[in-house]
Amino acid sequence: MHLTFLGTGSAMPTGDRVQTGLLLEADERTLLVDCGSGVLHRLAQTDPGYEAVDHVLLTHHHTDHTSDLLPLLKARWLAGEEELTVAGPPGTSEFVDGLLDANDYLRDRVDRTVEDYDTGSFSFAGFDIEAVETVHSMRCHAYRFDDALTFSGDTEAHEPVAELADGSDVLVHDCSFPDEIDVSNHPTPSQLGRLLADTDVEVDDVYLTHLYPHTNGKHQEMLDSIGEHYDGNVQVARDGMQIEF
Repeated sequence: MHLTFLGTGSAMPTGDRVQTGLLLEADERTLLVDCGSGVLHRLAQTDPGYEAVDHVLLTHHHTDHTSDLLPLLKARWLAGEEELTVAGPPGTSEFVDGLLDANDYLRDRVDRTVEDYDTGSFSFAGFDIEAVETVHSMRCHAYRFDDALTFSGDTEAHEPVAELADGSDVLVHDCSFPDEIDVSNHPTPSQLGRLLADTDVEVDDVYLTHLYPHTNGKHQEMLDSIGEHYDGNVQVARDGMQIEF
């Protein structure tokens, strides 16, 4: 599997971090996971480009994970691509319909399919996926793809997400703020480190994402904080980073 971090930022993007988006490629299968602001431009810089992305899976419906969804649809239409399939937690069909109500001229531009998935197992874009619900301010799912990659979505430190990740090659996890920020709906480094240690999760590599500007200049401090509890390999993800596993 090939993973490209398109966007590793948050609802407060910085000059070098756009909002959330991951591109998965495996055996000629291509899947975009989340599509926040700036992700379409990052996607255009990849070898597949947005022309190759006809499946999008959403973790939840906050704007920093969805705001480039209709721009992606329009760009694909203008490029002559005729299909787009979008999936996500319950309510995704209604959510996409609402976007198109506000942008009615895009409604019939491509052959559009929208699917709602609950927690549990399902297949999408050729990937075998397992979903669990996270702890966030709206319904959000963490996903495990082909037993190889787990993406937390937005969540507090939550045992079911760690259990979902156990045995994965890669865990991509929300770590939005440094320890000194009192926050809900996202984990601090010490909270994440304790979760990974207490659940004895076994993964080859952990990548931190969904980074707010508050983390600037504090990445090593955050890694050290996690390392006080968890002795696995942890790195801070960055836009454009690519990994094979």
